[in-house]
Parts: sequence; structure tokens; C-alpha cells
Amino acid sequence: MKVSKLVFRMWYYFRVGYSTYLSFLLGLATTLVTVYYLAINNIPMLQAIFPHFAIFVIAALVVGIPTACLIGWYHLKGSSLWESEIDIGVEANPYYYKLQPGHMTEAFTPLYLELLRGLKKILAKEGMLSEEEKKRIEDLEKKIEILMKGGYLGVPRKKVNLRTREHASI
Repeated sequence: MKVSKLVFRMWYYFRVGYSTYLSFLLGLATTLVTVYYLAINNIPMLQAIFPHFAIFVIAALVVGIPTACLIGWYHLKGSSLWESEIDIGVEANPYYYKLQPGHMTEAFTPLYLELLRGLKKILAKEGMLSEEEKKRIEDLEKKIEILMKGGYLGVPRKKVNLRTREHASI
């Protein structure tokens, strides 16, 4: 593996581990400590409700976990936020327009092509294939062959290069 590829993979693993796990746990702990020791400790009425840090943590988790679940549900199901994230993922992922390496390229797509060709032969032999249907099947064959050679199908969405302000295909 090339050193640059290894560095980029490690960078990705670092970002996922840090943003998903470390920063989450550190952020939660920092928020709980900050709120308790800077706010609750200085307000006598709240200090009477939460005389110990552990009681505050338990109460915060009992309220915070369901609240976070509701916000997460709203993000995924109740708003257009998740749809926007998926749109951005489609724009950035070239495999929406080409075959993925591995089993799709090596096994399934060649199988689909052979099945399509076999079906075309059977339908032609039985006289059940109109010229329009034959043309559609041939178009599909061409598209599958393009994909198997590593080509792209469809028109990738356009994204704006923020440095040059030009639209570019992905």
C-alpha cells in the first residue's frame, strides 16, 4: 500500500474515532462538569435540588438521553435535514454512477449481462421480441458493458468548486 494511501486511511480512521467517540465523551463530560460547577453550584435553589454532582449527572442523563433520541428522530424522520445529507453523499460518491469494485464487478454484473443475453436469445427464438424491446435490451447490454469496463453511467450532479466558483461534475 502506498504511503499516501495509508496516511489518508489513518486520517479517516482518526476523524471517525475522534468525532464519533472521543469528542462525544469529552463533550458530554465537559458539559456536565461546566454546568454543575459553574451554574448549579452558584445558584442556591438549584444546589438544593442537586446537592451532589452524581445526582445532577443522573438527572441530566434521564432527561438528556430521551431528548437526544427525539432530536435524532426528528433529524432522520421529521425534517429534510437527513435528505440533504444524503444528497451531499450522492454528490460526493462516484459509485452512484459506476460499479463498485469487488463482487458487483466480478460476479453479479457479468451474471446480469449473461442472463440478459440469454433471455434475449430465448425471446428472439420464440418470436416474442419486438424491435423496440430488442433495442431496449441492446441499450441495457451496452450500459452494462460500459460499467464493466469501469465507465460511468448517468450524469453526476454538479457541485460548485468553492475556490473557483465553477461547476464541476463529480
